[in-house]
Amino acid sequence: MGPITLFDKSFLQSLNLSEAVLFDNFFLTNIAPLFFVETLADLEKAVREGRTPEQEVGIIASKTPELHSSPNFYHGELCISNLMGFDLPMDGRIVKAGGRPVKADGQTGIVYDNPPEAEAFARWQKGEFLEVERKFAKAWRAMLKTISFDDVLKHLKTAGIQPSSCKSLEDAKKLAESLVLGGGDKFAKMKLAVTLLNVPPQIHNELFTRWQTSGYKPLGVFAPYAAFVLTVDVFFYIAAASGFISTERVSNKIDLAYLFYLPFCMLFISTDKLHRRCAPLFLRKDQQFVWGDDLKSDLRNLDDLYEKLPQIEKEKGLYSFAGEPPRDDSFLVTRLWDSCIPKWRDIKSSVPPRDKGVNTKLAEKIIQMAEAKTLEPEEVDFDMMNPDSITLQRKISKRKGKWWLLPKDL
Repeated sequence: MGPITLFDKSFLQSLNLSEAVLFDNFFLTNIAPLFFVETLADLEKAVREGRTPEQEVGIIASKTPELHSSPNFYHGELCISNLMGFDLPMDGRIVKAGGRPVKADGQTGIVYDNPPEAEAFARWQKGEFLEVERKFAKAWRAMLKTISFDDVLKHLKTAGIQPSSCKSLEDAKKLAESLVLGGGDKFAKMKLAVTLLNVPPQIHNELFTRWQTSGYKPLGVFAPYAAFVLTVDVFFYIAAASGFISTERVSNKIDLAYLFYLPFCMLFISTDKLHRRCAPLFLRKDQQFVWGDDLKSDLRNLDDLYEKLPQIEKEKGLYSFAGEPPRDDSFLVTRLWDSCIPKWRDIKSSVPPRDKGVNTKLAEKIIQMAEAKTLEPEEVDFDMMNPDSITLQRKISKRKGKWWLLPKDL
């Protein structure tokens, strides 16, 4: 499946369909909820001459990864869950939504059905949009016009942050970290978190009781992911107030929200200059920012390479000849696999072959688990973080553009 990869809309729009298919083939993509929202919002956006908004959204939908992809849980709900005591992995794993507990033949499992976002994109490819989606797109565009910096800047000044002392984006990052993670008034920091993270008023008392019980731990210890998101948010406002990020382009605030999902990937790919400037400041040492134009060029070279294969080979499906990248490290995709999955070159040769009978039984088990009824809460008697199996259901196009994703004769 390749490295877990976060991408933004600008990168996907830069690809042609063949390049998008190969991107889907070589990377396990984390699809941020913001990507769906931005794509849908194009229904209310002027597009280049000769295309309707519906056509533009349909084109983006057709290029969206489906073979190896998973929508991430919305960051706002994750922040609240984290504040309320739910631990989140921040080591590059995707946080999936919608898993349902099941049991089949004495085995426990979590089944992730085809996500509703994928169902929506399938409709959008055909130009089919629900009325609620059109209303949402209109409301989203209207919301962009109402973003105000004044109230947040007042909070920052109250907390002792003076944006005028910021001389670079690096300074803005340090100031944001000092406010969120450093010493000082813990109550002021928690109040800022509750405000900027939009914590619902009805859970304030429960949250503060939990915080009190913890001994008023620093926010970075009490709720690490919420602290990360808050740091990115505060960084934006400091950098904007200091003139390093334009406030005239209100979509900058939305664009930077992709950074909220950095803890859940290995790579972040974008052609947005704002991302190129800011994302590296928030990456772990084991993560990389990849400039989208560089990857697009490499995907085009791979497309040319595979295009030369005999037609009979291409009809066997991408996995038969491109289950892994070429072992030639002149390709960027190969180098990214090397850095993110160091042992990938040895994995395939170390897997013993299975006969068709074993594969058939395995397929039967997977189908049995996928079709099992969802357990009621009182019926779940196993650790949902450690089930016997995890099943992900997907609807996959047999062919996309010129490439067979699955064997032609399947």
